[in-house]
Amino acid sequence: MEINRLTPTPVSNINKLQQAQTPVNAAKQVTQSFADTLESLSSSQQNSDVLMQKLASGENVDLHNVMIAAEENDVNFRVAIGIRDRLIDAYREVMRMAV
Repeated sequence: MEINRLTPTPVSNINKLQQAQTPVNAAKQVTQSFADTLESLSSSQQNSDVLMQKLASGENVDLHNVMIAAEENDVNFRVAIGIRDRLIDAYREVMRMAV
């Protein structure tokens, strides 16, 4: 097993990291992350629906693939709900702050 050496971080990269942590950039990152999660949820739902329709119409599909797609969709949905709940909690916490 090879162990890689630690390399120093150039100052230009530190400046980029500091810029990424501004409130506007952080909000954009959260928005993009949630949008990506919703896109993943949508594609997972569509895939699950297609497989279930094929199974219901009698086409030759493996039952385990249908069940895996359905469970994957369920997990993605639960993750999206969890993210939504966290965002709502964070919003409420910000609204309670005294200015």
